[in-house]
Amino acid sequence: MISLDDFFEREIILENKRVKLSPLKEESGIELDKIAYDPKIWEMWLTKLENKDDLKQYINTALKERLGKQSYPFVIFDKLKNEFAGSTRYMAISFPNKRLEIGSTWMNPRFQGTGLNKACKFELLRFAFEELGLNRVELKTDVLNLRSRKAILKTGAKEEGIFRKHAITWSGRERDSVFFSITNEEWPIILETVFSEYLNH
Repeated sequence: MISLDDFFEREIILENKRVKLSPLKEESGIELDKIAYDPKIWEMWLTKLENKDDLKQYINTALKERLGKQSYPFVIFDKLKNEFAGSTRYMAISFPNKRLEIGSTWMNPRFQGTGLNKACKFELLRFAFEELGLNRVELKTDVLNLRSRKAILKTGAKEEGIFRKHAITWSGRERDSVFFSITNEEWPIILETVFSEYLNH
């Protein structure tokens, strides 16, 4: 297992046959600019990216969070299509309590429903449980986002409940959030049943 003390300083790259997750950097904007402005991405989001200035602010905020040891953002590269697809991150990190959240995940609609999200979640979950030695990984989404809710359930996560009026979206809508989790005891079973295609038997 890696040291949690230098987690935020490490250049973490997570990779399998389908996806490569690399640390988000300022220059990542060059590639994300090509895919980030489809309105469908942001319909259920708290924020909305419409132009280069929005993207620059988004990246700067994410990098400041990493510097402040609040989150660790990644860019998503689809190895099958040989294209950048979006972004995701570790967030709500609490190493003393051995937990974190996988969140702020977005992809251009061209990559949705292709198996890329599953490949991402496998790497992020595997690293959290097997390399960081955590007890719990959380995921959450908008109660209205049925696509996201189904995708989270497909990872083997258990729905825990709804936080009412949990956040305000970019449109001003009061959002209820659905929380899910996976624990370290559940991970070996999920690994064998949900993510068996990524195992080297």
